[in-house]
Amino acid sequence: MTATAAYRVTRVRVLRSEWSKLWSVRSTGIALGATALLTIGLGAFIGANYSPGEAAGTTGPVQVALLGIQFGQVIIAVLGVMVAAGEYSTGSIRATLTAVPRRLPVLWAKAAVFGAVAFATLLATFFVTFLVSQGFLSGTDQEAALTDPGIARALVGSAAGIALIGVVSLALGAALRGVPAGIGAYIGGVLILPEVLGTLPFGAAEDAVAYFPSRTVEALMATGSAADLLAPGVAFVALCAWVTVALGAAGLLLRRRDV
Repeated sequence: MTATAAYRVTRVRVLRSEWSKLWSVRSTGIALGATALLTIGLGAFIGANYSPGEAAGTTGPVQVALLGIQFGQVIIAVLGVMVAAGEYSTGSIRATLTAVPRRLPVLWAKAAVFGAVAFATLLATFFVTFLVSQGFLSGTDQEAALTDPGIARALVGSAAGIALIGVVSLALGAALRGVPAGIGAYIGGVLILPEVLGTLPFGAAEDAVAYFPSRTVEALMATGSAADLLAPGVAFVALCAWVTVALGAAGLLLRRRDV
């Protein structure tokens, strides 16, 4: 093997580098662990205190079990911002882009590694949460089994949806190059803006809200039907479109800037 081949930049090596960087900071394990503990704990608490008929506003047992995921979603989003913007705050982004001068592979690798880790963590957490909550919901109107129609799909869809929102947040962090700015953009654009649009007296605004990331996750989590939610397949496509636009904008800015 020549010296040039030994130090050649490849996709696999960029992925390995981003994997190492992701786990080199304690915040990754703390954030993922906190997400799992909060989700499972709240799922158990909600299940233990559930009374028949209380879930009239939900669309199935998966949504009941995962009512506490709002906290976990925020943690995953903040972690996504930190994964991308953290290198700018420490200045290590200069070394990263010097090692990978084409730049875009760094962004794609960050998104792929973080998205895969977030999805795997959330998927395991959601299945455990569902089983724990069902230990308390047995005999109620929210009793269900993993083999029931739509349950496994909703659990997998929920994990994928929140992992993709994490990737959108990562793209915001990369585009804005700052943790506070990225978190602010996530809170304003993903959490607050759809709520504001939903209060407007226009049918078009209400229709548009259904395509926002937070509402698409609700659609992916549902095992029943609701007039204000998209079909799961449409919701997943809409969320993937958000990811594509966010990463595309971040990639364009990454190519045009000096750092």
